[in-house]
Parts: sequence; C-alpha cells; structure tokens
Amino acid sequence: MTPPEPGTATSHRLPGATRSAKDVPLTDKSVGLSQRDRLVALGSLVTVSVLAWVYLWLEAAHMGMDMGSMPQAEPVSVWSVRSLALNFLMWAVMMVGMMLPSASPAILLFAGMTSKSAGRGFVMPGAAVFSAGYVAIWALFSIGATLLQAALQSNALITTMLVSGSDKLTGALLVLAGVYQLLPFKERCLQKCRSPLQFFMFRWRGGTWGAFLMGAEHGAYCVGCCWAIMLLLFTAGVMNLLWVALIAAFVFIEKVLAAGQSVSRASGAILIGTGALFLLG
Repeated sequence: MTPPEPGTATSHRLPGATRSAKDVPLTDKSVGLSQRDRLVALGSLVTVSVLAWVYLWLEAAHMGMDMGSMPQAEPVSVWSVRSLALNFLMWAVMMVGMMLPSASPAILLFAGMTSKSAGRGFVMPGAAVFSAGYVAIWALFSIGATLLQAALQSNALITTMLVSGSDKLTGALLVLAGVYQLLPFKERCLQKCRSPLQFFMFRWRGGTWGAFLMGAEHGAYCVGCCWAIMLLLFTAGVMNLLWVALIAAFVFIEKVLAAGQSVSRASGAILIGTGALFLLG
C-alpha cells in the first residue's frame, strides 16, 4: 500500500482499502519511517509541544503577578481587540500543547506514507503541512473558545483567573461533557481519531494542498471528539496547568491507548453524576 506521488491528482481511496475501521491499528508495519527520520519527526513534535507548555507556564505566572497588582490596574474590557487577540493566542498555543501529542501517531504515519512514495528528504515538509492543517482547525476552535471566555467573563460567570464562579455553570459544563461522551456522533469522531490508517486509506489527497486538507479534516474529527471536554477547562481554571495537563492526559488515553473507548464511555457517566451534584447542591 503506497500513497500517490506528491503533486498527483486527488485520490480519496487508496488501493486495498477494505479493512474495517475497528480493526485498523494506529500504525502499520508496511508503512514506516527510517529510524533517523522517525527521530527527527518525533523530536520536532516534542519540541513544539514543550515550547507550547513553556509559553503556558509563563502566561500563568504572568497572570498571577497581574492579579497581585489588580487594585492599582485600570480595568480592561474583555471585548477589546487587545484582550481578544491575547486570549486567542493563549487558547491556540494551549491547543497545540494539549492536542499535538495525541495526534502524533497520525502525523508520524502520514510522514511514513509520504516517505515511502517520495523518497528520503521529503518527510518533514509533508508532515509539517499535514500538522499545519491540523493546527489550523484547532485555531478555529480557539476563536470560539475566546469569544465564549469573553462572554462568560462579561457576565461574571468566571473569575479573573478564568475559573468558574458558579456551581450551576460548573454542573452544566460537566453534564454537557458527560452526555456528549455517550453520543454516537462522539463515538464516530473518536473512531476516526483512533484509526488514522483507515482515514488515510479512504481520504487520501495528493500534493501539498492535499496534505493540508487531510490535516484539517483529521483535526475536524478531533475537534468533534474533544470540544466538550475542552470546555471543562472553564470549571477548574483555563490557566490551571495541572487541570490542563489532566485533560490533555485524558484526551491522549482516549485517542491513543487500547482502553480509550472504554474510558471514554465510563467518563461520560462519571461526568454526568458529578455535574448533577453541582446542579443540585
């Protein structure tokens, strides 16, 4: 099984694409990178993710210092262009740090498939373009998250530290996330995220633009899988890095590990029960 050469006409299905999505593993022995290229690709993903987390740590520390000087500071509208731009940057970088690790199997698999067809020397550009498409979709999600944050802040539903200030809001977000975990649409999106080989077999597109579109489409499935879980950041604090890390770890387990689907369904019941306690308390 080899993908079309870069620059060839679009192909939405690879030869031999007959296996069931439920039986396709995250990787395939016939599609792989050399050890050197795998280390370069993986090292690049780790570097970008670490830089994102360093930015978040610095932003959290800066926010803490700002809170200490809040009485002397002039209030800034949450709807100002500057506030919206900075909050969008925060969300976008956060999504990179949280989601790239769980997308790494798809990115490495894509790099391996393009490597086999295009030869050595073309691995990173192709993988970088695919990753850019993936990140672009999460950037669109970040726009929505930024606007939601501004709306919640302007209605005093979250604090200046971006933590829920209402048990009703916390409960509603928990129940929403829990119910969504149990929906068939969530299951379909999760299956696409967990089976990148099946995705490439049926949705392959040639050329640089095709690589970007495949990354965007795969990112759209991941947003469809995880958007409700991401809203839980508002419950314990958008800049509570421990909470951010726990949600990122949950997403990784759900999307990558063998028990991910069982964990996803079980979490739905737990989230609904916990949310009900907040709503009724």
